[in-house]
Amino acid sequence: MNDQIRNIAIVGGGTAGWMTAAALIHVLGRQAATITLVESEEIGTVGVGEATIPPIQAFNALLGIDEDEFVRATKGTFKLGIEFLDWWRIGHRYFHPFGVYGHDFGPIPFEGLWQRLHQAGQAAPLEHYSICAMGAAADRFMRPQPGGNTPLAHIGYAYHFDAGLYAALLRRHAEGQGVTRCEGRVTDVHLDGESGFIEAVSLADGARIEADLFIDCSGFRGLLIAEALGAGFEDWGQWLPNDRAVTVPSANVRPPTPFTRSTARPAGWHWRIPLQHRTGNGYVYSSRHVSDDEAATTLLAGLDGEALADPRQLRFRTGRREAFWIKNCVALGLASGFMEPLESTSIHLIQAGIARLLEMLPTRRFEPADIRRYNRLMTAEFESIRDFLVLHFHATERDDTPYWRELGAMSVPDSLRERMRIYAETGRIFREGDDLFTKTSWLAVMDGQGLRARSYDPLAAAMPLAEAQARMARIAAVTKAAVEHMPAHGDVVARIVDGAAA
Repeated sequence: MNDQIRNIAIVGGGTAGWMTAAALIHVLGRQAATITLVESEEIGTVGVGEATIPPIQAFNALLGIDEDEFVRATKGTFKLGIEFLDWWRIGHRYFHPFGVYGHDFGPIPFEGLWQRLHQAGQAAPLEHYSICAMGAAADRFMRPQPGGNTPLAHIGYAYHFDAGLYAALLRRHAEGQGVTRCEGRVTDVHLDGESGFIEAVSLADGARIEADLFIDCSGFRGLLIAEALGAGFEDWGQWLPNDRAVTVPSANVRPPTPFTRSTARPAGWHWRIPLQHRTGNGYVYSSRHVSDDEAATTLLAGLDGEALADPRQLRFRTGRREAFWIKNCVALGLASGFMEPLESTSIHLIQAGIARLLEMLPTRRFEPADIRRYNRLMTAEFESIRDFLVLHFHATERDDTPYWRELGAMSVPDSLRERMRIYAETGRIFREGDDLFTKTSWLAVMDGQGLRARSYDPLAAAMPLAEAQARMARIAAVTKAAVEHMPAHGDVVARIVDGAAA
């Protein structure tokens, strides 16, 4: 008996819907499954997620999307990391880079040796050992240069892009391979009376769409996973209290920088994301601590250039669905949950959900063990990212507003508390299992947010001090020299737009 999934319905478009459609049709092929995406022009998409992290390169490569074509089609620029202003203290700056810091010395981790010298006042700031941080500071960018023992081989990067244009690119890609788009607003979800599985959705025009597998990309509403199948929501507002955002595009006043900027504000933070044709801006804030009008005023006052539209308000809850997959329905994108956007993880969570769905692609029997494993892994993914985000808000000396005082005094998740304890004792950083964020990321934020270790990894004591100083100085010098070989980021983007090799 052939129990293969033959019909898949995706409810909702936008970035989540079209990423899902493009990936499924590319992997499965039009002969294996019929894929229908239902979306309505009446229903807008959030579409403000314009910054990404490096795993998106793998997603685009899976689909066979040429990077230069992608940059042109989405008005994209490159991203080497995130600059944080005023987070630990007002006036303080640090940088969270992609890629790596220096390199390990056999069994001695880089961070152990750096902590040893740093605590003795004999190490440079962390950024001096990162090609991405130093390149960003100089507004330079280069794709990794394979081969050779050079920092230029270890450049990590992601993108800034227009999310609406990315969805349009994916739509062209998906429809070209056989995905069918159906215009319409879902009015009813039909469940099988015996199994509780979704049988079909009905549209406002009377059309009925049946499928074996349903993907809920309907946004915060969770039309299928929550309203039809009853998935609860685990609210993380006690740790991540921001529940609103006001956004506005502004005119470019300088060539685009190869990094996102995040500036802490009295009741939240302000993002600045440079694209080819404009700069994206948003103030993410807690409505308990500032009014919508005050937030909009703060955002507009902090723009580099002229506002190109009226401010747009968004409301959200940070947290996750208690189950991401129920019966024959999988939730992706905002339907699965929402993460505070500080570290640009929204698109990654879509990508991670798609990857795990493909890994555990069900048959029409919908094996419960597959569903349990999917839910367990996605829960771990969300919780790991949650902890990393909470670290930014909690580890701060800011006490100038009630917002920051509350965050500094709050009780953090046990899993984060353990990481902080380990770091406080020896400066050790660990990457647990499939954690998204690397040791570089955790070290950048822990140090940048003012956490200090009392000692250092005992392995670092194995290297004579003079040798340690010489090796670290060499890494910093080579990194600084390598940056000189990187062209200006604006020139790289301009060459791509012009169709020249970059």
